[in-house]
Amino acid sequence: MAIAIQNAVICTPEGELRQQQVRLEGDRIAEVAETVTVNPDDTVIEATGLTLLPGVIDPQVHFREPGLEHKEDLFTASCACAKGGVTSFLEMPNTRPPTIDQATLDDKLARAAAKCVVNYGFFIGATKDNLAVLNTVYPVCGIKIFMGSMHGSLLVDEEPILDRIFSEGKRLIAVHAEDQGRIRARREQFAGMTDVAVHSQIQDEIAALNATQLAIQLSRKYERRLHILHLSTGIEVDFLRQHKLPWVTVEVTPQHLLLTTEAYAKIGSLAQMNPPLRTEADNKKLWQGLLDGVIDFIATDHAPHTLEEKAQPIPKVPLGCRGWKLLCPSC
Repeated sequence: MAIAIQNAVICTPEGELRQQQVRLEGDRIAEVAETVTVNPDDTVIEATGLTLLPGVIDPQVHFREPGLEHKEDLFTASCACAKGGVTSFLEMPNTRPPTIDQATLDDKLARAAAKCVVNYGFFIGATKDNLAVLNTVYPVCGIKIFMGSMHGSLLVDEEPILDRIFSEGKRLIAVHAEDQGRIRARREQFAGMTDVAVHSQIQDEIAALNATQLAIQLSRKYERRLHILHLSTGIEVDFLRQHKLPWVTVEVTPQHLLLTTEAYAKIGSLAQMNPPLRTEADNKKLWQGLLDGVIDFIATDHAPHTLEEKAQPIPKVPLGCRGWKLLCPSC
């Protein structure tokens, strides 16, 4: 089946916006030109006045299957991706059980093959006890390390263990960069305070900077590919502007670009996230870092939450809706 999209405005490889036509054959782009071939049996989409963008890759999502499907499952999550133009996602390991070995990865891959309507990839989660398998589990897009803001087996905050992970293997390492030791100390310092806005003071900019500096130090020491997830502070941008390595990539989220600590007064705990919201000055530096290329791209860090005591099972979806790359019209 061929599809011809006519008169859309597209962004050319040169960065120009230009009205052009696109021809799709199967799952490939066959032509992009001012005029493309249109056969009598082609499907023609008239896109005058519309902008046509490439499919988006979201490099950080936290879907909730297995274990928390009342929040979201791989089918509903991938439908949301397709609806929003996200054609590929890379998903994190903090499900129940966490994705920390071949068996849990195989289970997630099987679920994704049966349910996902877009392309997918999964991270393997580092623990203090699974170092032997981090570089052999297959296929994964990288190793995820929670240096802070995590509890249970996925928290890896001891420098000797982090050093060993960076020293062994060649896979990309993606880090949630917050200093758990500083977070613990500041939780004690602010104990008893009930204002939700104190969250940004407990997990402050120094906690973020400390962990980012350590990750860069280990990446430099072993020349290990590193990705810094959801950068949130201006001082991290300043540090990376001077110390970012050629094999290091950095992302920022829309919420850290667009929201500030003022959101606590408006929406309360709905503004609580990890790493926390920062100031308007941080926003400005994050934007400048994105424009300058210090920050490489935007990720969503999509992570649905519910009140557990009010959680309800999601409606059953007819099996006919779950074909590969088939989006149910009712969704």
